[in-house]
Amino acid sequence: MPRIKSAKKRVEVAERNRQRNVQVKSAIRTAIKKSLTVSDGAQDALSHVYGLLDRAVSKGILHKNAAARQKSRVTKAALAKQAS
Repeated sequence: MPRIKSAKKRVEVAERNRQRNVQVKSAIRTAIKKSLTVSDGAQDALSHVYGLLDRAVSKGILHKNAAARQKSRVTKAALAKQAS
């Protein structure tokens, strides 16, 4: 544990940020799962996932390429489900 006041504060801030990042990533995973299981309103669910991913990128939680990859995968899965 740090002894210097500023170092203690950095530990606290880093933990708060980590908790927030975990919460956002969990919400994204949940939204993706819901979008793949919903039959009615699939377009709305997909739009919600896109919004969450874009927001995570703008906040610096996800890298833009990681978000683009997830968007691509969830769209591909949704189209495959719709075709079948």
